[in-house]
Amino acid sequence: MHVAEKPAEIQVGDRVVRVSSPSREIFPAHAGEAAISKLEVVEYYVAVGEQICRATYERPTTLERWPKGVFEGAVLSTRSDNKGDAFFQKRIPKGAPDWVQTARISFPSGRTADEVCPTEPAVLAWAAQMGTITFHPWPVRRADVDHPDELRLDLDPQPGADFSDAVLVAGELRALLDDVGVTAFPKTSGGRGLHVYVRVEPRWTFTDMRYAAIATGRELERLMPGRVTTKWWKEERPPGSVFVDYNQNARDRTIACAYSLRPRPGAPASTPLTWDEVVDADPRDCTLRTVPGLVSRRGDPHAAMDDLTYGLEPMLEWHARHLRDGLGDMPYPPDYPKMPGEPPRVQPSRKNVLNWEDA
Repeated sequence: MHVAEKPAEIQVGDRVVRVSSPSREIFPAHAGEAAISKLEVVEYYVAVGEQICRATYERPTTLERWPKGVFEGAVLSTRSDNKGDAFFQKRIPKGAPDWVQTARISFPSGRTADEVCPTEPAVLAWAAQMGTITFHPWPVRRADVDHPDELRLDLDPQPGADFSDAVLVAGELRALLDDVGVTAFPKTSGGRGLHVYVRVEPRWTFTDMRYAAIATGRELERLMPGRVTTKWWKEERPPGSVFVDYNQNARDRTIACAYSLRPRPGAPASTPLTWDEVVDADPRDCTLRTVPGLVSRRGDPHAAMDDLTYGLEPMLEWHARHLRDGLGDMPYPPDYPKMPGEPPRVQPSRKNVLNWEDA
């Protein structure tokens, strides 16, 4: 007769978080390392609770849930196909404890949702017990959900490029921002790329933030021609280039936060680094099993971010110059409604010259 596994209990601050099926395999064995259990995932988020709560505190947060684990062939549900093994939870799950708070946000469609809004590490442990692998906070605080406070520059290596190419671009990006008196904070993406964050005064709109990201990307293109691209359509991106994904700053677009695990073999974590560490970093070394020790040894490189807040003026000045030079807006993601000033949202190879104003 099968005997149900007894839940585990973990103390997180003043809360006790119950972990059902604690021995369930979430990440399979990989590269000589043993499989990782559900309890280990929860324990990881407790170990980095202070640090990840710094990244998610008071932010509406989408939960990327993998309740069956990260197994070979697992599929993540999408807007067009919701029958996957994993899914994005944009509304607070039913039955959540009353100490799990929420923030109401609105999507480009006009719909709204009450999302989980972490206020303490126990919320993250509870979400991990619910099968959450990755946390995707919005770049806003719940006190003002229409004015972002985080510029997020996503450096995404294209085919033919790798992490080392992203490192080179990140170095140029750091120098570019230093020139206008802005301090930026890097982290691994948990994959092949890098994320670079700037804390911003919450005085601008999502549209302004997106313009700032486009302008920064275009400045990098000017400094590193052929090595950096802001081209939205993949067919236009030079092989071996690094794409600056400006649309990560559009409303309802989020990035895996600092210390989030990613649903990939070996349980990699999106890990904050010092700029000195970036040069020699190997993202494969940043995992569930290594990151807590790294944090214990040298602290959190993002701890000072809230103390260094900037305006968008330099980036928006770049944007204004680009407009004067004839560089207009860029395409939005495909699920967005048509946006003011946006160029036709169609792949260049599929455009009909009879309907294309610039042809």
